[in-house]
Amino acid sequence: MKTYGALEAGGTKMVMSILDDSGKICEREVIPTRTPDETIPDMIRFFSERSIHSLGIGCFGPLDLNPSSENFGMITRTPKLAWRNTPILRIFQDSLQIPVGLDTDVNAAALAESVLGAARGLSSCLYVTVGTGVGGGLIIHHQPVHGLVHPELGHQLILPEKDDPCPEGFCPSHRSCLEGLASGPAMEKRWHVSARDLPHDHPGWRMEVSYLAQMCHNAIMSFSPEKIILGGGVMQQTFLYPLIRKKTLELLGGYVASPCVDEGLENYIVPPGLDIHSGVMGSYLLARRACEKSD
Repeated sequence: MKTYGALEAGGTKMVMSILDDSGKICEREVIPTRTPDETIPDMIRFFSERSIHSLGIGCFGPLDLNPSSENFGMITRTPKLAWRNTPILRIFQDSLQIPVGLDTDVNAAALAESVLGAARGLSSCLYVTVGTGVGGGLIIHHQPVHGLVHPELGHQLILPEKDDPCPEGFCPSHRSCLEGLASGPAMEKRWHVSARDLPHDHPGWRMEVSYLAQMCHNAIMSFSPEKIILGGGVMQQTFLYPLIRKKTLELLGGYVASPCVDEGLENYIVPPGLDIHSGVMGSYLLARRACEKSD
């Protein structure tokens, strides 16, 4: 029986897992994300001590995912400065001498939801995580979308609410982008309290609903995905889902003719089908695809 390695490479922690052929998690270890020189040897050691056939990495970005690029598999202009220009794909390939699959963390999660989760049986979906940052992974015709680089959904520009006390948001690169307005840290900076501690009737949630509904509207008009999946720490506030659906319907203005819209988006804008396991299962699928490609 083959076993596979799955690495969820995040800005604050690295989650390393071993899975079997059926996708069962057999082993898991979490370490903090420090500098590459401090963190990578620990990850190499973990996977090299296990007999795995391939490794899948869902990584924070931006990444160079163009196979024809000389920097293919490199972390590029990340705000995590110590990790800039880290050739993460080559490092693991050279160190482990096994097939390695790499994609963005959100593309990996979107792949898992497409194959195993809330969008199973569909050819397209959008997975959006709303937490420390905001990121989106897009699946079209069963494949993650890369394109020029890869989607950066969290940095689309959003129309601020008129009573938002911080209408420019908190992104160091853009004014009024989705991440700068709607991420967990943005909410905490705006209201001086963690999002998890805001009461449900706080005006901050109305703004959050507006910003996420604008994103859903933009995604529907731009990509027409068959399902929008909203995950991440902020979306643990499950009361947001019906409010986002209602606001998205208002923004669509009756323009999109679809049974999903006519039904009120209840089965269209949904939580992850894999709960908190979208990331690890996405990395597992990347590992399997890398293994199959090498056979």
